[in-house]
Amino acid sequence: MEDTIFNIQNTEEFTQAALHVFKHQFTNNKVYRSFCDLLYIHPSDVKTIEQIPFLPIQFFKTKEILSSTDKIKETFSSSGTTGSTTSKHHVTDLSWYETSYLKGFDYFYGNIQEYVVLALLPNYLDRKGSSLVYMVDDLIKKSKQSESGFYLNNLDELAKKLIELDKKGQKILLIGVSFALLDLIEQQKFNLKNTIIMETGGMKGRRKELIRNELHQILGEGFGVQKIHSEYGMTELLSQGYSKGNGVFNCPPWMKILTRDTEDALTILPKEKSGGINVIDLANYNSCSFIATQDLGKVYTNNSFEVIGRFDNSDIRGCNLMVL
Repeated sequence: MEDTIFNIQNTEEFTQAALHVFKHQFTNNKVYRSFCDLLYIHPSDVKTIEQIPFLPIQFFKTKEILSSTDKIKETFSSSGTTGSTTSKHHVTDLSWYETSYLKGFDYFYGNIQEYVVLALLPNYLDRKGSSLVYMVDDLIKKSKQSESGFYLNNLDELAKKLIELDKKGQKILLIGVSFALLDLIEQQKFNLKNTIIMETGGMKGRRKELIRNELHQILGEGFGVQKIHSEYGMTELLSQGYSKGNGVFNCPPWMKILTRDTEDALTILPKEKSGGINVIDLANYNSCSFIATQDLGKVYTNNSFEVIGRFDNSDIRGCNLMVL
C-alpha cells in the first residue's frame, strides 16, 4: 500500500486509496472504529471522501491512535506549556514518514542534494520527540553537504555562512521558527539571491504575535527576498503542505485539505468557503489518516489552501502556523 499511496497520479487514484485506507483504519484502529460507530457510519455507507468521518485532533492527546499491532518505533510529541497535555503520534514504521517528507520536498523543491540546509529551530532542539527536528535532521543528512547543519545560538556564524554560500550561487534552504528568523535579521541585514527562507511558524511566547502578512514583509525585507516560504505540518501528520509565498499552501498528491462547517462538524463545505480544516494524510496509514484539526482555513478551486486562524478554545501548538 505504501507504494500505491506515494505514487498517486490523479484525483481518482487518491479517492480509491483514501477509501481503501478508511476501511483499513475502521477495521484496525479501535479508537477510530469507536468514533465511527458513535456516528453510525460504516464503510459500506461511504462512497466519497467527503463522507469519511474525521477524527478530532484532540484524541491524539488522550488516546493511543494506532491502526497497526506492530511495535512502536518512535513517538512524536507536540510542544506545550508546562503541565499541559501534549499530542502523541505513535509511529510503527518510520519509512512512511521518511518517504513522505523526502518525496514531498522533491515534489515541490527538487532534489535535496542540490541544497545546503541551514536549520534555525532552537525551541525544537531543546526537547525530544519533535517530528520537525526528525525531518530536518534527515534532510540535512540527505543533502550530503558539509555546510548543512543546525544552528542554536551561533547567529554570527550562521549569518557569515549564509552570505558566503549565497554569493557562491549555492542553493540554500534556511528553515526556522519565526522568532529565531526575526532575531537573525535584527542582527544582520541580507540581500540573498539563492536562498529559500522557510518559516515553520510559532513565536512560542518569545515575541508579539504578528499577522502573516506583517511577518512575511519584515522577513522579506530583512533577508532581501521577494517571497517567504512556509511549511504546514503538525505532530499528528506525517506529511507537509508547502507555501512558496503569500501564505497559500499546496499538498503533495497523497494529502488533501477539506473544510468543515464550524457549526456542524459532519458537513463538508464547498471550496472557497471558510471553515475548520480537515486533513486527509494517507501517509498516516498506521495511525489515522482523517483528522479534524483546530485550524480555520479556506480551500481554493485548484485545491490550494490558506490558514486563516484557529478555533478560540484551542491551545497554540509550536509546530503549527501562528494564530492570525
